[in-house]
This record gives sequence, structure tokens and C-alpha cells, in this order.
Amino acid sequence: MSLHPVLNAQSVAVIGASKDVTKRGFQTINTLLEDKYAGKIYPVNPKEKSILGLPCYAKVTDIKDPVDLALIATPARTIPAVLEDCGQKKIKGAVILAGGFGETGRDGRKLEEELLRIAHKNRIRLIGPNTSGMINLQENMNLVGIRNAPKGDIALLAQSGNMALTLITEASVKSHKGFSYYVGVGNETDIKFHEYLEFFREDPNTRAILMYVEGMREGRAFLEQAYKTTLEKPIILLKSGRSSTGKKSAGSHTGALAGISEVARGAFLRAGIIVIENSDELFPVAETLSSLPPIKTNTVAILADGGGHATIAADILTDLGIDIPELGEKTQQQLKEILPAAASVVNPVDVAGGTDADPTIFAQCADILLKDSRIGGVLLVGLFGGYGIRFAASLRFLEEDAAHRMGKLVKKRTKPIVVHSLFNSAKPHPLELLRYYGIPVYDSLEIAATCTAVLAHYGNYLKKYHPKDSFVMNWHSHRKAAGSKIIANARAERRAALLEPEAKQLLEIQGAPVLPDRVAKTADEALAIAKEMESAVVLKIVSPDILHKSDAGGVRTGLKREPDIRKAFKQIIDNAHRFNPAADIRGILVSPMAKSGVEVIIGTKYDDQFGPVIMYGLGGIMVEIIKDVAFRVLPLTLSGARKLINETQSHPILDGARGTAPADKKALQKLLVLCSELIESYPEIAEMDLNPVIVHEKGLSIVDARMILKEEE
Repeated sequence: MSLHPVLNAQSVAVIGASKDVTKRGFQTINTLLEDKYAGKIYPVNPKEKSILGLPCYAKVTDIKDPVDLALIATPARTIPAVLEDCGQKKIKGAVILAGGFGETGRDGRKLEEELLRIAHKNRIRLIGPNTSGMINLQENMNLVGIRNAPKGDIALLAQSGNMALTLITEASVKSHKGFSYYVGVGNETDIKFHEYLEFFREDPNTRAILMYVEGMREGRAFLEQAYKTTLEKPIILLKSGRSSTGKKSAGSHTGALAGISEVARGAFLRAGIIVIENSDELFPVAETLSSLPPIKTNTVAILADGGGHATIAADILTDLGIDIPELGEKTQQQLKEILPAAASVVNPVDVAGGTDADPTIFAQCADILLKDSRIGGVLLVGLFGGYGIRFAASLRFLEEDAAHRMGKLVKKRTKPIVVHSLFNSAKPHPLELLRYYGIPVYDSLEIAATCTAVLAHYGNYLKKYHPKDSFVMNWHSHRKAAGSKIIANARAERRAALLEPEAKQLLEIQGAPVLPDRVAKTADEALAIAKEMESAVVLKIVSPDILHKSDAGGVRTGLKREPDIRKAFKQIIDNAHRFNPAADIRGILVSPMAKSGVEVIIGTKYDDQFGPVIMYGLGGIMVEIIKDVAFRVLPLTLSGARKLINETQSHPILDGARGTAPADKKALQKLLVLCSELIESYPEIAEMDLNPVIVHEKGLSIVDARMILKEEE
């Protein structure tokens, strides 16, 4: 069902309406009346005849006219019966304010499941429970009670009423921007984050989507929808719950899995989402992205009236990955013609007093800079807006003229200008004019620089966007009958994992290069296999009861001589029996020693929020010590494999170090993609661990392979 009749409801029943001014059942009706909500308002309370001049109904089914939306402001225990009444009335949506559901424990989860069952049966879409409500500012439908919320084009999704209040207050005090909608998502019992994204992507009144997230129930569906949305509208997200304490707090508040991990961060960035680390940057970044065109070249010119601010801004932008290129000769010459000899015209540009008597010089400089093809945008830092305060009142009019000209420049050049001003808190009129044109102004140099960098990050994403790099899984797309037979055999034996020979056989079936391993039942068989391999060999225990072979003394390497092979075979069997006397020993795997090269690890697992992910990093015994790994949500393309490899700090080792030959990165990329296809094809695999994989100058060797199966339903 569409969310349109819920978020754009033309009639609202307030169930739990009250004459008590401290209750939400009063405050909501009062706010709707004060804001001149054009739709119908129906108070529902069996104890009252009228509230605020509106007739009151004993039950929602007593209302004769159709009702789109119910705001339910009654205790948690009463809500199942209330929802049943809403179902009889054919109400399309309900906002459930009460807490006391999944976030409180087992009993709360049962109650929440009951709500969802009733909602599905009656085709009612639920916002919440455990929500502060929702606001549609275009229709003046304020079901939260926040006063003076500014109207604008930013949609706000938040799982914290206090965070929403903070952002709305910040917008009303510091900005000309405002909101199209606010939705307190709550526990996501019914309507999920990805459904809101789809609605706001199509909404003509929304230009950017601002999110505060504590937990997310359907992460993969969210990523798929975000990947479509960010191509048209920016998404700005702050996710709490990174620390163990934060996770506990988030869990108790929303009843959903919480905590931003490297998996989540990488997935959000891949979907084009702007991930914010600090709450004070959240609204400024949304304001900037909803107001200005993105920077298309990753390059910024800094325009300053003081060297200190220029240097700090350059440091911040550089740390954020933004280029500050030297200006072209023509640009420098044009700047020299209007600035004093002491000015720096390289980049950053320091006007060196050239604007003291005439602040319109700022607009001239900005025009020159934006015309330079090397420059994607301008960050103006320093005193602008305060010349009429700091020097002479008459300069205010020149600053106003400069503000008009810079505002028109952004539209003309389709390149952004972001402003930092020491005088922002004084709200001088020139700065208000900049805001009128959509140029954001900040008194924090760090925030101004961050907002500028974000314009470049979003521009970079749009430039590199490729529809094939999506999050849609092609389940069973490369499944082979022989591979299914291997897994079915393990299932039949009620095993939790594949044996190493089975795991390698499955990899080979999928097209991976594997070593010619063979299982020996006796020492004589092991010796015969080793002679055929004509190289040193490795012996490894094969047992469904011994997953970590080294821990059981089940591995011997570098064996060539007959007595050494026989001795190692016996030792491994004896060690296995000591480690687990009841172990089912299937034999000893005989493998040729792999050539030397770069040892890496490839692993896959199921993330609670996003489904299957792949891990890559430096392997062997170093993985636990250095922990230089990177994650990526599957599926994986070749370009995604390249990015995954390059996200690790150790990736230059593959290019050769201290005279060693470069490793075969193409073979490694192909193996990563093959692992992605394997997990898509066999969703029965819960975890896969290839460690080490040795990447040679040509080709690679999968030395060890482990695959753990999901529990059968």
C-alpha cells in the first residue's frame, strides 16, 4: 500500500483525546487547530462530549465520515483493541505513540507482534510504536506538537524525539531552511526505513533526506532503496550505537539491532549516503546539500581575508580528501588586477586587505574563481558580513551588493559557494541575503569546511555511479548440481560444516583454481600421493569434529622424505585422538606446498542488518595481529573487488615490495568475485574462510578453505 494516504492524510482521529493540557491527546488537537490544518479532526474519548470546540466520539467507529489516519495516544496494553476498531473503520494508517513493546523484552515483543498481526489483517500501515509522532509541514499536519517548525524541503527521519527537536530548533534559529516532513520512525514494526525513502524520492516537496538512526530492521532493503534514491536526492545519515554502551542504550530505546560497524559504514558510503560522525554537523550538511549544486571536480578554491583562516581551512579540506589546486595563470592574472600586490593568488587566495574599503571585491574574486575550469567550488572564510560592523556602517551596503552577486553566481556557474563568517551569530543582513539565495553561512570553520567537502564527496559519488554496483542479490544464479550434492551430503550427515576437501571441491566446481589435494586413509596412500606431487607436501587432518586443525596438532608442513611423511601421518592421527577421543577421522589431506607470495584472507559472513558480506585483508597468522581487513556487502563486481582491495592499508604490498615481483591482482579480483557468486548461489553457507590464499606473480593458491553451514530451519 502507498504511504501517501498516511503521510498526507486528509483526516485525523485523535484516539485518547483529552482536556488535560499536559497530555498529547490535547496538545495534538490544539496544534492542529493553531496551525490551521485543512483536514478533518476527530477527537475520540468515551468520557468527553467535546474538546476544544470539536465533537468527541466514544469510539472511532462512531465517526460517520471516512478517516485516513489515527493518532493513538493510549497506553500500550489498550492498543490491540484500538487497532481492531481502526480496522473496522477502514482507517489506512496509525501513529502509535506508546512505548512498552519490543524495546522492553519478551512480553513487549509479543505485544508488538500482536499489533503487526492486527495491522496486516486490517491493511493498516503503522508508524511506530515508541514514536514521537510525525509532521507534514506542507499540509500543516503536526502530530508532534513542536511549535514553529520551519517549512522547507528537507525530510527528517529520526528514532529520537529529542534529536528531532534539536534539529528542528537549529533550523528555526540558524537557517532559512526547513522541513517537508518529520517522521519518528520508532520501532519500525510495520513501515520500514526503505519505504520512507521510496516515498520521499518521489515527493516533489523534498530535496534531501536527513536521518538519525539507532537500529534498522531491514538493512539490505534499505541499501537497495538508498542506491536508487541518492542518484536523485542526497541522504545524510548519523547512526548512533558505535560503542558497546551506545548499543545497549539504542537497543533499549528502539528494540532493534543497533551499532555502526565497518560493514555498515562501507555499505552506506557505497549506496551514496553521506555518513556524519558528529551531531552538530548533521543539519548543516543537510542544509548545504539541499541548497547547492554538488562539486564535480573534487577541487575547491579558498577565498580568505586572513592567512590563519585560509591555512586552517586548507588543512581541514585536505584531511577530508579534497584537492586545493594551484590556480591557472589566467585566473591568477585576473585576481592580481583587482587585489593589492601583497595578496596571495595561488590558492588559498588571501585578499590581504583588498576588501577593507570595498567588500564587493569578494564577489569579483568569486566570479573569477568559479570561471576557472580547475575549480569546482569556493569556500569563503573570514569576516564577510561583518565589514559594516567591524569597520564602517556604510560598508554594509557594499556587502549586501556582494551577497546578491554571489547568490546569482551560484546559479549562473552551477558551482557552489559556502561561507564561514566570524559575524554569523550577529545575523547581519548581508549574511541573511546569502541564505536567501541558498548559500549557507557558518560561524564554525570546521563545519563550513566539512560542508564544502561533502559537496565534493556527493559529486564524486554521482560521477562514479554505476547501476551494476547495486545491492540486489541474484540468488542461485551460478548454482551447480554437483555443488548442491556436496551440501546435501553434509546436511544428511547433520554436519555444521563442510570438510576441507568438500569446501575446495565446491570452489573448484564454481571455477576457482585449487591445489590437487587428495585424501589418504593410510600412511602408504599418503606416501603414494606425495610421490605423484613431486614436491614437498602438507598433511592435514580431515574430521567433521575438528574445525580448527592447527589447535589439534593436525597440520604438518614441508614434508618430502618417506620417513618424515610416515611419522607426520601417525603424529597427526595421535594428536587428533588426544584432542577429541570421539572424533570421526575421515583421513589425512595431502596437499602440495604452495609457492611463496603474498598471503591474504578472504572470508564471508552474514551481517545481522545487511545479509551476506565479504571480508578481505592481509592473511595467514598476521590477520589476528594486524587486523588489516576491509568489508563489503555482497554482491561484488570486479570494480568493487578493486575498491575492496584498495581499502586495506597493506594493498601496496601486492604491487611488489623491496624488489619482489608484483602479485597477480587480476587473479585475486576474480577470486573475490567468484566468492561473491558462490555465496549468492549457495545461501546455505553461513560463513566461509579462505586463509591463507597465497597470491603469486602469476595466479594464486587457496591453501586452506573452511565453510560453515546455516542451521536448518
